[in-house]
Amino acid sequence: QVQLVESGGGLVQAGGSLRLSCAASGRTFRSYTMGWFRQAPGKEREFVATISWSGGSTYYADSVKGRFTISRDNAKNTVYLQMNSLKPEDTAVYYCASRQGGVANTAPYFGSWGQGTQVTVSS
Repeated sequence: QVQLVESGGGLVQAGGSLRLSCAASGRTFRSYTMGWFRQAPGKEREFVATISWSGGSTYYADSVKGRFTISRDNAKNTVYLQMNSLKPEDTAVYYCASRQGGVANTAPYFGSWGQGTQVTVSS
C-alpha cells in the first residue's frame, strides 16, 4: 500500500489552468498504476485519467481529453494532473489513487486513495 497526498487545488476562472500533484510514500511507487478521479456534489465519483507504472500508457475520460494531461515522475514519487481550459463542470473534489496491475478506469480497481483536493471553476 502507498499513502497518497494531493495538492494544488483551488479556485480558478473558466478557461484557466491548474496543476494537481499527488505525492506518494513508499519505495514501490514506480510499480503502481496511478489514476485521478473526481466527485462533484451529489454525483458519483468518476474517472478522469490513468497512467501506467512507466508512464508509457495514459487514458482519459472523454470529458477531459485534449484538456487534461496526466504524468508522473517516479524519481519524485509524484503523479501530476495538468488541467487546462477549465470549465465550471470540472468543479469537484479530485482524488489520486493507486493500483497494482495495469491501467484501469474504474474506482473499485484502485486500492489506495488520497484525501482529495477541491477544484472550483467559476464562470
